[in-house]
Amino acid sequence: MNLLARISRQFEESAQTKLAAMEALAAPIAQAVEMMTACLLAGGKIMACGNGGSAADAQHFAAELLNRFEKERPPLAAIALTTDTSTLTSIANDYAFDQVFAKQVSALAQPHDVLLAISTSGNSPNVVEAIRAAHERELRVVALTGRGGGAIGPLLADPDAHVCVPSDRTARIQEVHLLTLHCLCDGIDCLLLGEDA
Repeated sequence: MNLLARISRQFEESAQTKLAAMEALAAPIAQAVEMMTACLLAGGKIMACGNGGSAADAQHFAAELLNRFEKERPPLAAIALTTDTSTLTSIANDYAFDQVFAKQVSALAQPHDVLLAISTSGNSPNVVEAIRAAHERELRVVALTGRGGGAIGPLLADPDAHVCVPSDRTARIQEVHLLTLHCLCDGIDCLLLGEDA
């Protein structure tokens, strides 16, 4: 077993996937940046959800907005719907795990809010239900998916942004999702603070 060769291959595949995705994803990422910035300027908040690694990404993104990304600025309104264990377990126990994000969206969503829905496969039932709940509340959605978009792709409406990574490998999709989140943070800061801030 040549570990150095395996590690090198992981780096090469990650870089190739990101470069291949750049052209396809730049426009929907820019659309998402503009949508999220408009939300924040209108007094809205961004609610983020996902499972497993995507839950960690949702929390990472919320932390970058609430605290700071790379520049000093006032805190921005964002919440990860993945962190309140009492809420998550009570909904899962009393209703169904499919509803753990949807019920939070239904309760917390206000006009101008945006839902950031993250699902590597595009098929996470609770993320699908969160998108449905967001649409019922007339919220716009930014969806981060892979594998062709799965069940989430057909749910999205014209004002929504779909960042669908052109890959079938979970690790590669997640790596592009993290880069996308950093692009969103950088773009929001640029629009709010100016390019030279």
